[in-house]
Amino acid sequence: MPRHGSIAFVIGSASDDRWPTAAEWLAAGPGDRDVDLAVIGVPTFATSISKTGAHATPAAVRRALGRLSTWSASRRLDLAEAVSVWDRGDVDDPDDAVEGEWRVRKAVETAGAKSRVVVVIGGDNSLTYSAMAGLFADDLGRAGLVTLDAHHDLREGRSNGTPVRDLIAAGLPGERVVQVGIADWANSRSYATEAHARGVTVIGRGEVADRGISTCMLEALDSAAGGKGGLYVDLDMDVCDRAIAPACPASLPGGLSAAELLRAAFLAGADPRVRGIDITEVDATRDADDERTVRLAAMCVLEIAAGVAMRVEP
Repeated sequence: MPRHGSIAFVIGSASDDRWPTAAEWLAAGPGDRDVDLAVIGVPTFATSISKTGAHATPAAVRRALGRLSTWSASRRLDLAEAVSVWDRGDVDDPDDAVEGEWRVRKAVETAGAKSRVVVVIGGDNSLTYSAMAGLFADDLGRAGLVTLDAHHDLREGRSNGTPVRDLIAAGLPGERVVQVGIADWANSRSYATEAHARGVTVIGRGEVADRGISTCMLEALDSAAGGKGGLYVDLDMDVCDRAIAPACPASLPGGLSAAELLRAAFLAGADPRVRGIDITEVDATRDADDERTVRLAAMCVLEIAAGVAMRVEP
C-alpha cells in the first residue's frame, strides 16, 4: 500500500509555526503513542452508476487538510495533542472484484486491529461493502450500520448503489441497518418496499428537518447497535444539499446542510461503539472552484477525530 509523498503545507503565502495544519498532524503519525485514528484512502470509482472521478478524492482531502488547523475553538480541543493519527495511505486498485476487494478488507481489518477507529476516505460508495466486511470479518452478524445517504443502496448487481444489499447478503441483519437522510425523488417505490421488508429503519430527510440531526443520529446509533456488536457509519456525502456538495454526482437540492453533516460526523466519532466510518461519493475532479465539497469532507475527518477525543468509554 504506497504512501503519498511528503508535501510542504502553507497557509496563505508563508508557513507559520504558530498555525500548524491538520495535514501536518496527519502526516506526523502517532509516534510512540497508541493509535486513536487510522486513515485509509480507498479510491473506488470504476463501478459507479454515475461517471465519477472519485478516485482523485483521497489525495484531494489530504491536500485540503493543509488549509485547516487542528484547533476546535468551540471545544477548546487541539487534535495534535488529543488524538494520535496514522495515515495508512491508499489501497491499490480497490475496484478489482476479487483482489481489489480483498486488499480493502485486509487493509481495514489490519487498521482496525491497531486503532480505536478507522476512517476510510473514498472513492465511491461501493467501498462500504468491502470496508465494513473487513472491519467486522469475524462478527458481521452482530454489527450494525448507520448510513447518511440520500439512497437505499439496495440495487442489484455490483456498483456504488449495492453496498447495503451486499452487506445484508454477507450476514449483516437488515434490522440493524438505519438510514438517515433518505431523500424524496431519489429512490424507487420497489427499493423502498424492499428496505422495509428487510427490516431497515429509515429516517427521511423531512424527519431530520423536523426533529434535528442530533436526535435522529443518536437514535440511529442506538437502533443499529441492537446486536451488541460494533457499529460502522457510512457518510455518503450525496446526502447533502447540492449547493454545498456540487462534487457529489447524485446530490440533490434540499439535502442535509454542512452543519448537519458535520454534527453527524462528530456524533459518530464520539460513540464508543463505532469502530469504522467512511466518507464517500465526492468527485474531486468536479468540485466548485472554491473546493467546497472536498473541504467539507476534510472537515468531517476532523469532526470525527474530535468526537474520538471526547469519547466516554463504557
